[in-house]
Amino acid sequence: DRLRARVREKLGRGVEPTAGVIDSQSVKADAVVGADSRGFDGGKLINGRKRHVVVDTLGLLLGVMVTAADTGDRTAAHVLLRQVADTHHQLELVWADGGCTGSLVAHCLTMFALVLAIVKRSDDMRGFVVLPKRWIVERLFAHLMRTRRLARDYERRTTSAEAMIYWSMILLMTRRLARPHPQRA
Repeated sequence: DRLRARVREKLGRGVEPTAGVIDSQSVKADAVVGADSRGFDGGKLINGRKRHVVVDTLGLLLGVMVTAADTGDRTAAHVLLRQVADTHHQLELVWADGGCTGSLVAHCLTMFALVLAIVKRSDDMRGFVVLPKRWIVERLFAHLMRTRRLARDYERRTTSAEAMIYWSMILLMTRRLARPHPQRA
């Protein structure tokens, strides 16, 4: 949390974020992952786990939850958004994909005073298209996949898998803090 605050300050932002993006990523699980925390994501045809993350508008991690891959996005978002709203009191707006529609939108507004804005694809879009605001979380997933240990889930426990994601984010933030400021002309 302190590293994130320092990165935000360095970039001229407030210490606490007011907006974020939520999404999930399914990853294959290694043989050491037990059947109790493994599932099958029928949409992506992956047998493994699902990483649910909330990031701020700079792509910095606010919360993470690792579940079996057959866990629905709405179910996990319900729990994860509660954790994030309890920790980050200034958070007002979270963008999400179509997997978080339904009663979750009203629940977030009444319980957490949090606007959950759904970013949908238009009907005329074809192929893989990164939607506005959603590219922020997709960039985090790309960073996680560059961390070799996170290209596949090797952890026996979901808490260990979450810790590995935080570790990868710590590496990213310390690199950003160590980077020298560009000289202005």
